[in-house]
Amino acid sequence: MIRIISITASALLALALTPGAMAQGMGHGHGALHGADGTGHDEAVMPGLRGRDATPEESAEMAALFRRFEDLRRAVELLPNGIRTVTGTDDPDLMAILASHVTGMIGRVEDGRDPQVFIQSQTLGIFFERPEAIVTEITLTDVGIAVVQTSQDPEVVAALHAHAAEVTDMVDRGMEAVHDRMASQSGN
Repeated sequence: MIRIISITASALLALALTPGAMAQGMGHGHGALHGADGTGHDEAVMPGLRGRDATPEESAEMAALFRRFEDLRRAVELLPNGIRTVTGTDDPDLMAILASHVTGMIGRVEDGRDPQVFIQSQTLGIFFERPEAIVTEITLTDVGIAVVQTSQDPEVVAALHAHAAEVTDMVDRGMEAVHDRMASQSGN
């Protein structure tokens, strides 16, 4: 169950996207190709952010967040039955993208609609399998989006803790964190 606790007036204004704001927020890529294996990783279009059930808009939001990860900040509190996270930025356009991504993905979990994004963490599977086991509260403030997710299911709580750490690593290191996680999962 998702419950929106509150939205401040200025936070609501930050979400009111003007035409072109979304594109402006997503246009911060260098378009470089790189890859130690010679195949190259296309940071211009980030094909790994596409999924079997992800919309082009969702993939574009993720790309914008990865491109601008250095402009994000995040705090996490591990609770005995879940997590409390606050993620934000000083850029109103990026904040709108972040809020859309967070609320959209939480909505997908509630609906059990796994986007099956290529680079998706394995910790997410349980959320889509057991959406009824998660209670979510969202508070949008001037400093960011606060999310409290709790569960009575110990396996879901462990996954919430693990996923919070993964997201924090992505906020700290961007796509490098994803590459490292994928390499460790594949045994490389």
